[in-house]
Amino acid sequence: MTGQVRTVDGRVAGRRGQATRQKLLDCLSEMLSTSPYRDVKVIDVARKAGTSPATFYQYFPDVEGAVLEIAEEMAKEAAGLTELVSGRSWAGKAGRQTAEELVEGFIDFWRKNDAILRVIDLGAAEGDKRFYKIRMKILSSVTNSLTDSVKELQSKGRVDKDVNPAAMAGSLVVMLAAVAGHQKGFQTWGVKQAELKPNLALLVHLGVTGKKPAK
Repeated sequence: MTGQVRTVDGRVAGRRGQATRQKLLDCLSEMLSTSPYRDVKVIDVARKAGTSPATFYQYFPDVEGAVLEIAEEMAKEAAGLTELVSGRSWAGKAGRQTAEELVEGFIDFWRKNDAILRVIDLGAAEGDKRFYKIRMKILSSVTNSLTDSVKELQSKGRVDKDVNPAAMAGSLVVMLAAVAGHQKGFQTWGVKQAELKPNLALLVHLGVTGKKPAK
């Protein structure tokens, strides 16, 4: 944790308090990966962290409040995804590599944060604006950079002027998110991970450049 951490009633938490708070968040994250979100209770999180429900309520108003804290931290990490696109070339073999590394990085991020991303999707789908904003923050980290890439290619005459850069970029990122969250489903269809990524990279490259990647 960085910066000043406060309790629910506004007091500044000391080093020990910050450590307890972080342990509660870590335990909650672990529980979300093995239990349905609605089944996670404050008393269970506190017990797992070796403390009491009263201590939990010193730092968070409820389980949802703690989940939002985890989600916000994860959204900050997502900002790093923009490096997979920003300033990268989409020409020739370099373009193929850009598409492949974007797919690889995006799927790895989703796999690492699968549990909390499922909760964010659930909250956003139910109309909770707090979760919706976090979801958009995560997706925008890549969408904005991809939009700039398509605009740049258009300015060089390499992408049709009728293509809407933001619409294309947004569609590709939503596709990436959907595929990343449906990886087990592909296995049911007999699609291996090693087969999924190159095909997804092909779609991304086609979407951005309008062409198949160079071999």
